[in-house]
Amino acid sequence: MATEDDVRQLCLTLPGVTERPSWNQPAWFAKTLFARIWEPGVVTLKTEEREALAATDRETFYWEIPHHLNSPQIVLVRLERISRGELGEMIQESYRIAGGSGSGD
Repeated sequence: MATEDDVRQLCLTLPGVTERPSWNQPAWFAKTLFARIWEPGVVTLKTEEREALAATDRETFYWEIPHHLNSPQIVLVRLERISRGELGEMIQESYRIAGGSGSGD
């Protein structure tokens, strides 16, 4: 089970990442926002596989809230339902999409 502390630790190990509040929640930025605690136990990340993730496990991966409907790369992830390793992979992808160092952008 991943935790909010895991989110912070994994994000802050990436080059050039800063942490600052977004919507009064902890958030991490590369060139743009790539991770934010949405509510306790839920993190918002960017992904190119939102539909596939939700198709495999809608209890873990979702976005069907008004704020995210028009953001096709955003997925909400219930931390208690994924491993720290899976979270790390998703954070890496989100960081790359957000223009993190070495992303090729």
